[in-house]
Amino acid sequence: MTVRTTGADAEVELSVGGMTCASCAARIERKLNRMEGVTATVNYATEKARISYGAGVTVPDLIATVEATGYSAREPSPPGADERQPPEPDELRPLRDRLITAILLSAPVVAMAMVPALQFEYWQWLSLTLAAPVVTYAAWPFHRAALTNARHGAATMDTLVSVGTTAAFLWSVWALFLGTAGTPGMTHPFEFTVSRSDGAGNLYLEAAAGVTTFILAGRYFEARAKRRAGAALRALLELGAKEVTVLLPDGGEETRPVTRLTAGDHFLVRPGEKIATDGTVVEGSSAVDASMLTGESVPVEVTAGDPVTGATVNAGGRLVVRATRVGADTQLARMARLVEDAQNGKASAQRLADRVSAVFVPVVVALALATLGFWIGNGAGTTAAFTAAVAVLIIACPCALGLATPTALMVGTGRGAQLGILIKGPEVLESTRRVDTVVLDKTGTVTTGRMSLVAVHSPGADETDVLRLAGALEHASEHPIARAVADAALAELGTLPTPEDFTAVPGLGVQGVVEGHAVLVGRPRLMTDWSLPLPAPLARTLDAAEATGRTAVLVAWDGEVRAVLEIADTVKETSPEAVRRLRALGLRPMLLTGDNEAVAHSVAREVGIASDDVIAEVLPQDKVDVVKRLQSQGRSVAMVGDGVNDAAALAQADLGLAMGTGTDAAIEAGDLTLVRGDLRAAADAVRLARRTLGTIRSNLFWAFAYNVAALPLAASGLLNPMIAGAAMAFSSVFVVGNSLRLRTFRAA
Repeated sequence: MTVRTTGADAEVELSVGGMTCASCAARIERKLNRMEGVTATVNYATEKARISYGAGVTVPDLIATVEATGYSAREPSPPGADERQPPEPDELRPLRDRLITAILLSAPVVAMAMVPALQFEYWQWLSLTLAAPVVTYAAWPFHRAALTNARHGAATMDTLVSVGTTAAFLWSVWALFLGTAGTPGMTHPFEFTVSRSDGAGNLYLEAAAGVTTFILAGRYFEARAKRRAGAALRALLELGAKEVTVLLPDGGEETRPVTRLTAGDHFLVRPGEKIATDGTVVEGSSAVDASMLTGESVPVEVTAGDPVTGATVNAGGRLVVRATRVGADTQLARMARLVEDAQNGKASAQRLADRVSAVFVPVVVALALATLGFWIGNGAGTTAAFTAAVAVLIIACPCALGLATPTALMVGTGRGAQLGILIKGPEVLESTRRVDTVVLDKTGTVTTGRMSLVAVHSPGADETDVLRLAGALEHASEHPIARAVADAALAELGTLPTPEDFTAVPGLGVQGVVEGHAVLVGRPRLMTDWSLPLPAPLARTLDAAEATGRTAVLVAWDGEVRAVLEIADTVKETSPEAVRRLRALGLRPMLLTGDNEAVAHSVAREVGIASDDVIAEVLPQDKVDVVKRLQSQGRSVAMVGDGVNDAAALAQADLGLAMGTGTDAAIEAGDLTLVRGDLRAAADAVRLARRTLGTIRSNLFWAFAYNVAALPLAASGLLNPMIAGAAMAFSSVFVVGNSLRLRTFRAA
């Protein structure tokens, strides 16, 4: 991270710690934006604050404001620091320790409270001993967040958990030491009667420990998922070369880290190596595989004077390149910034429970205080009044609420994993219901992403001879198009003869002797250089192939051009059906590609996408702008892609679906990962996500419904402990059972 100056303002990105929900991010953002000359956006998912500030404001001032709000902030890394190393997951280890402690200690507490046979003579004192560390040590993150929220007049799920568990625990302590619950041999009554009680013998230790454990488990798994938020950027940076061979003025060579490369240096790129940085070829010629950055399936032929991009792969000959852009100025670094900007710009999805808790918690607290005042005012006595007030807090304790989202997400994501669909978190699900447009990347998503031989045109010549002679010659070449021809020949014939006098003609093709025949395979210019005329039928075939965007290769032997080979990136067999399924879900499919118009429209026709919905010849950095433009038109956009060039668009889209067969950068930038690499899984993913979201919503409704239904009884002082326990247990069982229905989800 660095401080950048933009015009009169400076811009800084801070790492923010201590946020527990989206409302925390909103609170920090409001505080920062109240500072004069400051414009800030805070992202809960990435735990970062991007701040633009003017004169008179310093970075320490910004950090102090964040800390005054109750959170921590970290200064940017100094220039030259290694930004590729991910930060240590400081929060995960203590959170995991708290969860393990809670599970081990709360299990026997819940068991003793629910199974009368386990209630030995002094069981209640053992329950207190085991529950105390759970409610204090394990639940401390909730108490700390509740205190922070209280100082700023806010209430979230943390407030509800803290107040409910604390009330349940403290009342149980009072009942044990000052009431009748500490009597040896005491057991929980099993009477389903509605009657007023002073509550002196009631225990709620299992509620306090159980709620803490359930919600702590959900918080831990959420934190694990959130820690991956910056992995897309790290994956992009890892694509680049780590070392480079620099040519010295005295003619020698020196291997040095890429970070020490400067503009103007000449460096060597051998076949198969990554190009270290953006530059210009000064010597040599080769085919460069730029598909990971551009998405274009056809390799780019380069020679002296042509520009090349860092992180692309030299697929052919030896190149000497002069570095023109290094470090943060390279195309790869700019793409990483695009991904980061898209992630910071995406609106943070509010947790459903936090939304309702913001209203529900103050209402419950106010009702508890009103209950206390009412019964004291009516002469019921302090004990009875306090019992009724605490009962209000306890019945509102969110056991089912704590299970509502984690259980549905756990079952839904588990079922998705079985079907090859990985859902990153509950905030992802909210996007699926609104999506109305799905933008499909072409290469590697709709198509295979690999060059293949799709047709052989050989009027007057045997196709087997064409494959044998051309395949033998191409098998000796490293060019990606040559590999497509050689692979097809090997698949058809099994073995190929060994060529003699093999020569690769840079940018044109190959030539050599195979089985005594002088063979040429390459572009029309290679045939022209050998003064070989192109027969009219093959000329028409060549023009037709190029009109559809396919790569056409000519094959000649013994002084005569005999065949045209068509090479193309082929459409996956399942893509047409996938497009039909997406339409059936009410989505509008669109095709987005960096390839030319002819190729794009040909693929669109094959899979059933309207020509008006094809966007071709789009530069990698412009894909995110296409998504933004569609969003500005009022559309909710899902993006499906697999390449580095798709990462920023995946992050910008309302819903990003990454093909699991794609790059790490794309997978990390996406919200959903389609492990199978089958586009049909995109439709299944949308259906599963929508159904999981529906389950979460119904869980939340019933979790609150049970609480609200029991609150009048609690306020009336008529809430029997068994009824409270039964209602809480039944609501939890209902939520879990409702979530388990997701296991029946089937792929279409």
